[in-house]
Amino acid sequence: MSALLEFAIFPTDKGDSVSQYVSQVIEMIRESGVDYQLTAMGTLIETDTLQEALNIVNEAYAILEPHSNRVYSTMTVDIQKNKHNRLKSKVTAIENKIGKVNL
Repeated sequence: MSALLEFAIFPTDKGDSVSQYVSQVIEMIRESGVDYQLTAMGTLIETDTLQEALNIVNEAYAILEPHSNRVYSTMTVDIQKNKHNRLKSKVTAIENKIGKVNL
């Protein structure tokens, strides 16, 4: 099974730049060993189970909660049985089709 989870999480009461807080979350994700992709607007992770993905989100909250009175998060999940490596394969599938489509 593949659980793709895209999420953004950050404290809302720390001013315009929250990168010092978000970087702690990314460090935790990196150390967890799950596949991930950092983007300008959030982070994508791929795990074998939904519970494992949700555990990452819970750990992210646990990192931010002591530093903030308000933590904001968004989350999108795509779960598919009998699939793996979709973090890369979904992008590759689109890239392989670019230029091949006749509209």
